Amino acid sequence: MKDQDFGEPPTVGVEEEFFLVHPDSGEAAAAGTRVVARAAPRLGDAASGEFTEYQVEGRTEPCHRMDELRAQLRGVRAGLAAAARAEGLRLCASGTPVIGGDGGRADLGDHPRYRAGARQYRAMLDDFAVSAFHAHVHLPDRETAVLVGNHLRPWLPLLVAMSANSPFHQGRDTGYASWRSVIRGRFPCLGPPPYAESLAAYERLATAMAATEAMLEPGMPFWDVRPNPRLPTLEVRTMDVLSDVDDTVALTALIRALVVTAARRAAAGDPGPRTGAELLRAAYWRAARDGWPGHGVDAPTGRVLPSSVQARNLLEHVRPALRAYGDEGEVTAFLRRLELRGSGAERQRSRLAAEPRLGAVVEGLVRETCPEDPEEGA
Repeated sequence: MKDQDFGEPPTVGVEEEFFLVHPDSGEAAAAGTRVVARAAPRLGDAASGEFTEYQVEGRTEPCHRMDELRAQLRGVRAGLAAAARAEGLRLCASGTPVIGGDGGRADLGDHPRYRAGARQYRAMLDDFAVSAFHAHVHLPDRETAVLVGNHLRPWLPLLVAMSANSPFHQGRDTGYASWRSVIRGRFPCLGPPPYAESLAAYERLATAMAATEAMLEPGMPFWDVRPNPRLPTLEVRTMDVLSDVDDTVALTALIRALVVTAARRAAAGDPGPRTGAELLRAAYWRAARDGWPGHGVDAPTGRVLPSSVQARNLLEHVRPALRAYGDEGEVTAFLRRLELRGSGAERQRSRLAAEPRLGAVVEGLVRETCPEDPEEGA
């Protein structure tokens, strides 16, 4: 397959969710509305609130190149970090609050959808303070987007393992690499998307789920891969937020290559593997528990394999697209970092082992989140 066969790279965009924390205690702080207001003159619509007041969100514009994406991510993080500092707080990229921040309903963000969710899911949302990163890949054809989701489903547990960055939750070690994935897994409307033969079948299922009240709105499903309801993109939502911008960029490049590879197969008439929902759910759970460099369920084969072996298989699967867009070095460097220093979850636990207080874990995350910050990067 020749590089030029891929044409121009589709644009990508990223959304990142962060916790706000007190610099002395490391405890999550309910100040999202104030921090977004502070950030607005610098960031405009690139900054917004999130599900709880403990969080803020930053988003990029569509980007063709990964160096452009990296610059935008750094700029948005710097703007949010400066706004947080003006409120006496810090910006922290972790999938769950390391210390405090129980996500109680009194601390919900100011959005009608959040209040509707609290009415519908009740106590299930009492500790739903979780932070993710979402990658958007331009794909304007919604029918193709649904078929691409069929191809992506088996690889989603590996994305959970590679991005795992939430071992601690409200002051305790959960024993998991991605506790955020466990919290999300209890909801009937979150997790891997269904296998769907067509856009019409996908929409019928979403409508039926909304009728049962398992989903808020059929037009806005929260599955981990979805045609975005408002944008001409395919959105991948399975990952914990990452503290290292370079890791976020590399995973976005990998996801774009995976989407493009899947779109080519769908266009050739390949409907995608029919990985069973039960096996896929088991693969998610194992990835959330063991993360990287643990073993996980290789959903395409059903075998239990090391995460590193699964990653090499994925790399081979998407290598032509990576090479076509000049992103192979970005992704291979990320895999080397995983081998040398571990995932975000491993680094959090290593910090605790070196200095046995959870505040040290938060301080390390804050430094990684925005190393350009003049105080935290010193």
